[in-house]
Amino acid sequence: MRKLYISAFFLCNYLGVSAQHVLWQKDIKSSTQDFLSQVTTTIDQQYLITGNAIQASKLQTEGKQNNGYDFHLVKLNQQGDQVWEKYFAGNNHDYLSATVATQDGGFLLSGTTYSSKGLDKKENSKGGSDIWVIRINEFGDELWQKTLGTSADEEARVVIQTTDLGFFVAGNVQNSFKGYGSKDILIIKLDKNGKEISQLVLGGRGLDEVEKMIPTKDGGALLGIYSRSSANGSKQTENFGEGDYWIIKLDKSGKVEWEKNYGGKGDDHLRTLGLTSNGYIIGGESRSERSGNKTVGIEEGTDVWLISLNERGDEEWQKSYNFKNRDILMGMSVIHSAEDKTKGILLGGYTQAEGRIEAEDETFWILYIDQAGNEQWRKHVSGESRQREERLSDLKFNRDGSIILAGTSATELGKENWKIVKLGDKQVNQLIEKQDIKIYPNPVSDYTYVEIGFDFKEAEINLYDMGGRQLQNLKTKNSVTKINTQSLVQGAYLVTVKTNTNKTANSKIIKK
Repeated sequence: MRKLYISAFFLCNYLGVSAQHVLWQKDIKSSTQDFLSQVTTTIDQQYLITGNAIQASKLQTEGKQNNGYDFHLVKLNQQGDQVWEKYFAGNNHDYLSATVATQDGGFLLSGTTYSSKGLDKKENSKGGSDIWVIRINEFGDELWQKTLGTSADEEARVVIQTTDLGFFVAGNVQNSFKGYGSKDILIIKLDKNGKEISQLVLGGRGLDEVEKMIPTKDGGALLGIYSRSSANGSKQTENFGEGDYWIIKLDKSGKVEWEKNYGGKGDDHLRTLGLTSNGYIIGGESRSERSGNKTVGIEEGTDVWLISLNERGDEEWQKSYNFKNRDILMGMSVIHSAEDKTKGILLGGYTQAEGRIEAEDETFWILYIDQAGNEQWRKHVSGESRQREERLSDLKFNRDGSIILAGTSATELGKENWKIVKLGDKQVNQLIEKQDIKIYPNPVSDYTYVEIGFDFKEAEINLYDMGGRQLQNLKTKNSVTKINTQSLVQGAYLVTVKTNTNKTANSKIIKK
């Protein structure tokens, strides 16, 4: 988990000057070490907060207690209220690293496990550390689980769901007989039921670590790797400096389509990837001057470095952005028009003073650029920390223009609590093109989601057949609501929405 000491995180009451306001804040108390790692946003705009807890007292009553870390999950609804809390425990250390929301409203969890079979873990160790994946439904109930790996040491890092509803699970592997360097990349393709389809090890003669993975439109995946390897082993592209961006495009079967390497003579660390209407955005931090195939320089410390690629991996542009000192990119969201064309890119991160960790030296920033990488506006948020130990772990931009900040806070080390803050931002909200009603997926099979673009406190959703017969009636306070369509026969149906402000909208859906 990336741990950044922060000043602005829990000072959201000071954000009025930036047209931001607190929508809600959730504090999740713990009696022990409990580190938050990720926020996962569901399709219907709920939130799964995930991390790792050691010796949680809540587990003792369930007979699961052990002396190691366990997976810890808390689901919050759109208003920030807790829906449920779950733990998954093996008999040794287990670290939850990555989570993805599935199309049916559930989740796939991926973590590193040192546990053999026992407690919640249903399969034996493969040897060394392994990757433990657990699929759960929207209520937190386990659907299936798998232990993935070899006799080598595997470390879970990222997981995505693909367009065929299967999964790519990726991590790092050391001491593998199939490997090439000190650390390589392991990619495993699973079907929707957890059956292993393929396994691939990629790497050069040095150290390679996967940082990010996103699904692509053709059912494949794009991997972003921090590479310190030369062109040996499976790696076909040469490094330019100490550390480079290594980009790999996989097809839907898990085979490499193309790879690219970007870097200057210094250290360049990839952090995040984005999918645009005609390609990809690659983002991270750079310490390199203009050198190698890096065509932009740096101003101070580390700068944010973005590269735009088309779908074939050809470079379209490079840009560099500076906020002083050490700039850390933590989140990126590609903004699309109603016609699904890229309008711009929203970036969020931190500036941290070089060589020191002090509250007054750090500032959270938001940057908005157009589709060509030209800066449109930026804003800063700053203040003083309320607690002695506070760390920002994750940042998410939501489809409704809100921002989620999540991390840990403690008066002293060893007594960490989770804090999650949802911010509204007028300037960010104005970037989002809202439709009166939006339904996805459509055509539907077992379920669909109704998104309401109006401002409202309560709305009524009705589902009718084409003869005008009412089939479902739902009351909601949420901007996105899930509708079960399993019982519908094949054909066309009408969804209508009416809010407490007398706004109405309707849309046709097709049952496959």
